[in-house]
Amino acid sequence: MFSILQAAGWPIWFLLLASIVSVALIIERATALRRAKIVPAGLLQGVIAEFRQSGFNDQALLRLDAHSPLGRVFAAGLRNVKSSREIMKEAIEEAGRGTAHDLERFLTTLGTIASISPLLGLFGTVVGMIEIFGSATGAGNNPQALAHGISVALYNTGFGLLIAIPSMIAYRHFRALVDSMVVEMELQAVKLVELVHGTRQ
Repeated sequence: MFSILQAAGWPIWFLLLASIVSVALIIERATALRRAKIVPAGLLQGVIAEFRQSGFNDQALLRLDAHSPLGRVFAAGLRNVKSSREIMKEAIEEAGRGTAHDLERFLTTLGTIASISPLLGLFGTVVGMIEIFGSATGAGNNPQALAHGISVALYNTGFGLLIAIPSMIAYRHFRALVDSMVVEMELQAVKLVELVHGTRQ
């Protein structure tokens, strides 16, 4: 493997760095974006039950805020529960925007790696071809040497595609996952407002 990296030339090291970052981000996002951690099942029912039983004091709100991203959205609304329904919804929307931003963390970087990896691979291939045809040894006089040089140069393109394909799949998956969880949080937040203000049973 190391001999292939050496043969592919210096542009391959940029691709190697991109692959390390991509793997690290995929692992981090797969760990952070678990549905049970973001939108825990039964949280809305528990919050409504506690609200109707004893209300929410500052300590309970802090505990709910630290519970999960959905809990953070609920806590923002419950801090304004004595205000009008519109103000409560505005507080929830502000917290929701911040939470959505947190969930999308690193996705732009992952998408960028997926987009530029083929270009980096192509750049490495072009550099390799320039070195082959510009070498003083005259590789053009030796078809076998020329074919070997071209195959080595193409390592960069192959490695770039090898990085780009799983990175793009992961990016699309995480983007769809975040979008679905944000929609679910919005729906549950609307239910919370309606239940608290007595417009829904």
